[in-house]
Amino acid sequence: MKLPRDVRPATATIRSRVVLEIAAELVGRRDQPCKQAKVLLRPPNGEKWELGLFGSATVEGIDAVVRGESDLAITNPAASLSLAFRGTGCFSAPQPVRAIAVIPSEDQCMLGVRADYGITTIEEIGEKRLPLKLSLRGQADHWLQPMFDDMLAAAGFSLADLEGWGGSVTREGVLPYWHGPRFADFKSGRFDAIFDESVGNWCNEAPAAGMRALGMREPTLARLERMGYRRAWLRRAQFPNLPEDVVTLDFSGWPIFVHADAEDDLVTQICEALEARAALIPWQSEGPLPVARMAKDAADTPQLVPLHPAAERHWRARGYLP
Repeated sequence: MKLPRDVRPATATIRSRVVLEIAAELVGRRDQPCKQAKVLLRPPNGEKWELGLFGSATVEGIDAVVRGESDLAITNPAASLSLAFRGTGCFSAPQPVRAIAVIPSEDQCMLGVRADYGITTIEEIGEKRLPLKLSLRGQADHWLQPMFDDMLAAAGFSLADLEGWGGSVTREGVLPYWHGPRFADFKSGRFDAIFDESVGNWCNEAPAAGMRALGMREPTLARLERMGYRRAWLRRAQFPNLPEDVVTLDFSGWPIFVHADAEDDLVTQICEALEARAALIPWQSEGPLPVARMAKDAADTPQLVPLHPAAERHWRARGYLP
């Protein structure tokens, strides 16, 4: 059963505990030479650590694994690793990444616009050249930033276009909690559009604030899916205040991943460490981390990147894969 959002552990806490518990398990093994791991906060300027682990919600973790500065990383959402693997969006070429497992987390992104504009799709912003006062997350390297660029490009315009026809873009603050400052700024008229994720914190309250969630047309969705994104829905069954179901992009899953050339023994040990420490790792629901289903495709564990062969063998031998 999923925990209420106000009692779930913070996302940064989950990522940190995953890498810390894996580190604690691996450094006690006899074949780890230094008996210690360094958990990366940022790339170590070329220094190669014996065991490097990176908990991140940004492209930085992907870069660290690809450059060999980290043996393992976590990113969010699964779509970010999907685009890296395919070499689309902000990635100029396919990146050598492979998955270990995906920590369960079901979420979507949402673009909410003042309902007074009378539009229902993102494409209409460009067609009508609406001068929106747009609020984006303050964290410049959050995956929301390139994701939104990709969404707008697929819809036929850009943030530069929006600013060119009189709109504005403000990057500040954190999530637009319905009781928080970004939501208050929308209600006061400072902003008339917000783009963000973690929709459970603000989607259902949006209509009462005069906000409408925008969908996308099929050609736009098809372009994004070819890049490696996955469509999702904001459904009235979950958010009863919405006037209708709205199609959007998925923001689910926290892949744990390694370099494609990671040694089989290390990958197997990481899998074993996840199992050994599952009861100590918090996640967004109750009980131990559900390792047995983290290599299976589901709404909260999207499998968008191939498993490392050693991980696939291990999970199959454990009976977690058919």
